[in-house]
Amino acid sequence: MTSQKSRTRLHQRLAPLRILFGGQFFFDSASWAAALILATIFRYEFALQYVSWLPLLSLCAAAIVLQWLAGRMLHLYRGRFKVGTFHEVQSLALTASIVAVIIGLPVLLFGIILQIPRSAVLVALPIVLVLMGAARYLRRLRAEKNAKPDETAQRTIIYGAGYLASHLVPQMLTDRRSKYLPVALVDDSPTKRNFSVHGIQVLGTGNDLKIVAARTEATVLIVCIARANAALIRSVTDAASEAELRVLVLPLMDELLETGFGLGDLKDVSIEDLIGRNPVDTEIESIADYLTGKKILVTGAGGSIGSVLCKQIAKFAPAELMMLDRDESGLQSTQLAIDGNGLLDTRDVILADIRDPEAILKIFNERQPEVVFHAAALKHLPMLEQYPDEAWKTNVIGTLNVLQAARAVGVGTFINISTDKAANPTSILGHSKRVAEKLTSWAAQETGKTYLSVRFGNVIGSRGSMLPTFTALIESGGPLTITHPDVTRFFMTIPEACQLVVQAGGIGRPGEVLILDMGVPVRILDIAERMIAMSGKNIEIVYTGLRQGEKLHEELLGDSESDSRPLHPKISHALVAALEPSKLDKPEWDRRAGVNSPYQSVSEH
Repeated sequence: MTSQKSRTRLHQRLAPLRILFGGQFFFDSASWAAALILATIFRYEFALQYVSWLPLLSLCAAAIVLQWLAGRMLHLYRGRFKVGTFHEVQSLALTASIVAVIIGLPVLLFGIILQIPRSAVLVALPIVLVLMGAARYLRRLRAEKNAKPDETAQRTIIYGAGYLASHLVPQMLTDRRSKYLPVALVDDSPTKRNFSVHGIQVLGTGNDLKIVAARTEATVLIVCIARANAALIRSVTDAASEAELRVLVLPLMDELLETGFGLGDLKDVSIEDLIGRNPVDTEIESIADYLTGKKILVTGAGGSIGSVLCKQIAKFAPAELMMLDRDESGLQSTQLAIDGNGLLDTRDVILADIRDPEAILKIFNERQPEVVFHAAALKHLPMLEQYPDEAWKTNVIGTLNVLQAARAVGVGTFINISTDKAANPTSILGHSKRVAEKLTSWAAQETGKTYLSVRFGNVIGSRGSMLPTFTALIESGGPLTITHPDVTRFFMTIPEACQLVVQAGGIGRPGEVLILDMGVPVRILDIAERMIAMSGKNIEIVYTGLRQGEKLHEELLGDSESDSRPLHPKISHALVAALEPSKLDKPEWDRRAGVNSPYQSVSEH
């Protein structure tokens, strides 16, 4: 052990000597000597008898010392830059220019006395830059040749020749362990017809994918488009299937900017990529203004949406983040995701039920939140059709309890999370959430503050949603049940839904409901068929018929709501009629009469 430590210390002491007499600095020193000597010889037109060698060699020594000092100051010899990169060339040019100025001024002023031509340094500078740059270029070529993926790497086509490709292709070509070897680029932009990235050329557009795959013998296609949405992914996947290419994708741009990206981020196309990628440009400034340094409370924090919502809010450094739920296991999972522990012994987790008005008011009085995100709700349509009283207690009265508590303590921003089923509602779930929107609008009128609702479609991957259910049915061998072959739905991922919710507080106005434009609705049968094909199993599809209160096609806007988009091209703002709590009279439920909704009369006030 002692011997190992001694060797380590010796290597550390010898490190400066290795830099001085070996490596890049040796070539830079030789470059300055060669450049100054050549510049002087050129000045005397190769008449060597006129060269004063001693002053010239002294000038070379001065240049070498200054190159070392300036290079260390600009981190050129400290291993900061990857060899041959633009940033290293920048530092190299600045270093050489500093040296040229320092040694050039005395030569320019006292050249006759020093017996050195005044033009020597001026001519030497471009020569030294060429020599230094050439040395680095050769080193980079050698390194890339040695690091090139071996013959087991899969021949790969890159779809998109933009920002992501310019970073990913060099990684593939210089990583010996890379599983992918880029052989071609395809890009739909006509301006990139003759474009290349790191020597890999654009050979066509997406329409030429089959031809390019046959020409290059590629087996893999990587989608390298920063804002690739679900429609594009579906189109590319279908074209790749015809060309017999395996498709890989990267996460959305927001995730890449947050965590960086590399070859390890590549993944096979999932069903979420095919139906749920709806990128929304977030106005960070508007979000930060109302979240940073504020006391924020989230109801339903242990649920699928609530937990991701808490994670996104935590990034904006609130003064306090309070996570409220009646599900202690859900709270523990959320705390684990945010704090890295699930001890449940801190004030950030609050165990309470929004059905209990006294408990909610007490919490609000004690903790004094400034911003509230109301995510607590019952959401399963067929279950609430069976038990409408539960929808009334949680989605209507529970929301009113939270609104009343927020009013009592002067909450400035209140965001109620709603659903597309509240637009022209036909189900218990839809009517209960519509009433919640109207109660929120009433609270906005009463307070004059930013109390609003956010409405979106089906959230992919949330607890009990369609995709986990389909996955479980496929894994069990089927059959896979669908209500109707023509039924369609809007989809978005949990992070995208939470992104809209968080942004709503920054751009929404009192009493509004904000709706995300999620593009064209997706047919459930198409999703089922894709999932079955991806599983490789022979699964039967069985149609069960539309359930009570269920629509064939969902809507995002009600018949009386206008599609106004004053602040964001993908977010609609609609006004919701206010409903006073005094008019909130739960009608009698006459089961014998077969009334479809106990909230029909309430929701039409």
